[in-house]
Amino acid sequence: MDMEKNREQRLKDWLNDVLDGQNFSLAPASEDASFRQYFRVSYNNTTRIVMDAPPSHEELEPFVQVDHFLREIGLNVPEIFAENYPQGFLLLEDFGSASYLQCLSDENVDVLYGQAMDALLLLQSESSGKDVLPLYDHAQLMREMELFSEWFLRRYLGLTLPAEQQQMLAGLFEQLSQRALAQYSVCVHRDYHSRNLMVTQANNPGIIDFQDAVFGPVTYDLVSLLKDCYICWPTAQVDAWVATYFSRLEQQVPAFSKGSGQRNVDTFLEDFNWMGVQRHLKAVGIFSRLCQRDNKPGYLADIPRTLMYIQMACEVDLTLQPLAIYLQNTVWPAWYQRERS
Repeated sequence: MDMEKNREQRLKDWLNDVLDGQNFSLAPASEDASFRQYFRVSYNNTTRIVMDAPPSHEELEPFVQVDHFLREIGLNVPEIFAENYPQGFLLLEDFGSASYLQCLSDENVDVLYGQAMDALLLLQSESSGKDVLPLYDHAQLMREMELFSEWFLRRYLGLTLPAEQQQMLAGLFEQLSQRALAQYSVCVHRDYHSRNLMVTQANNPGIIDFQDAVFGPVTYDLVSLLKDCYICWPTAQVDAWVATYFSRLEQQVPAFSKGSGQRNVDTFLEDFNWMGVQRHLKAVGIFSRLCQRDNKPGYLADIPRTLMYIQMACEVDLTLQPLAIYLQNTVWPAWYQRERS
């Protein structure tokens, strides 16, 4: 507690210097699924966002580097007004508090998602990302899926995994990873979903939380957007959006149609669904870890929706059906029992 108070005072002292002694007030701005915290600072009829990223847990450099890269290619990411690397503070442009998650409805979803896909297409058209961003490699993909086994199955549900189940999961994880790596590679935001897209008056959407961007599978961000862990849309509607996006990729990104291996929209949709299984396995593991390690139980409410995405994708694909059966026979019963206890 004393350390938190000392850090808060250091933040206030830094803002006092940055704002030239102007009177200001601080209020929490949002919750983050990391050790970062965000505050809204108000002064002189102006608001800014302060990122507090403790150097012992988080790095500012990736955020700043990706921010500059995304701004240069025309995406709407926050302008950085001041930075303090040693203490882990940034003063950022304020996009307001209207996230996609708060604003999406049946009436506006096509417009808002259309604008989000416009921005995503711009990101994926930028080939220089491979020289700026780290590769989304096999080791990273596998580590992410192991979060599901370790933090959800073993630690949260208390399941013991017999050798047969371990082998089944390891084999499917490997297949999911290889399928992802075989896709056309693009710049990947890596958390392109309704909590990280802000509704802005100009150049919508405002894009945040991009510090973990990588160069990797073309369907990853599209899955994050359209099979969102925080909001769900009918499968037919999602499939139609995917088909439209595929057509735009073919038209606007020549390298995609020439060397991607995406023979047709059906192949692209299959890759999209496989990518979703990888991402959602990771997400379930992270939600469980946030509860147990970081004392953030609120994300548990999003696990059933995320598990259902996995279940539905695996049921319709013969290769993935062993995972669907495992979820149905073992994971869902253990989940319901855990939630009743």
